[in-house]
Amino acid sequence: MSDIKSLVCPPSPPEDEVRQGIELLFFAYRDFTAEPDAILAQYAFGRAHHRVIHFVGRHPQMTVGELLGTLRITKQSLSRVLGQLVRQGFIIQRPGARDRRQRLLDLTLKGREIERQLSEPQRARVANAYRQAGAQAVDGFRKVLLGIIAGENDRRRFERVLPTKR
Repeated sequence: MSDIKSLVCPPSPPEDEVRQGIELLFFAYRDFTAEPDAILAQYAFGRAHHRVIHFVGRHPQMTVGELLGTLRITKQSLSRVLGQLVRQGFIIQRPGARDRRQRLLDLTLKGREIERQLSEPQRARVANAYRQAGAQAVDGFRKVLLGIIAGENDRRRFERVLPTKR
């Protein structure tokens, strides 16, 4: 018979495993951002520019308000970065069709090109790691990352829609 406690509350991982996981995240992030950082430096851009380019590229017609909510940064910080990207022709802002106060964001052709350059080495790195780890590990990794994300709304963005059976 199963112990009721073990069904309700799984045991906590050992402290050393948690600390090693944190350290692995630091090393993985360092290597994950190294190649894009070198590309960004050519434009005198930083990681904030990369995040804006990434999210606008992944979510065309995103509003400035949605971007602020996603990045969780101040309007002032976003204004500086977004203004630079708009002035240099990487992003275009358009008023919303129904609400002219909204500013809809899209990458320009130049913006799509830099997004490709920035994400290509990251996609290759993640795809290679996924191939090496296997499907079960990828699913576990996904669950761990979703568990780290603090906001329920942010986690919901990644809910998988299962294909319907015929």
